[in-house]
Amino acid sequence: MDRRSFIQGIGAVGVIAPTFAFAAPTDKICYSDLAGGLFYTEQAPGRWNDKAAKHLPKIEVKVADKGRSKIRVATDHEMRDYEHYIVKHILLDKDFKFLDEHFFNPMVEKQAVSEFEVSNYSGTLYALSVCNKHDTWLNSIEI
Repeated sequence: MDRRSFIQGIGAVGVIAPTFAFAAPTDKICYSDLAGGLFYTEQAPGRWNDKAAKHLPKIEVKVADKGRSKIRVATDHEMRDYEHYIVKHILLDKDFKFLDEHFFNPMVEKQAVSEFEVSNYSGTLYALSVCNKHDTWLNSIEI
């Protein structure tokens, strides 16, 4: 069977039995189930046990006016050109939905610090710090 026939067959299964072919898991995956594997945290540093101090993003909230808040994310990590650096910060809401991101240019930015504006938001806010050598690190704050 060639690749095209195989892919068409999968599509037919989805039309005939969509809940079987494309069913979502009934249990919601908790982020702590993924910590130490897909991403790392202070409590679950996984294979990077000695790297948390320099890779975990620190989050600060600066309350502005009219329901707006400024979020400052900083990672205390060297920015050694493109050899070893923080690639980006990602901001997620309480449901792990994407809010914003900031990419770093290690040739220009010598510190991994980013600011985000969040309007009328309350609840858990997650920040991810992505290192080109030591993977993705997650931290959270309540606002």
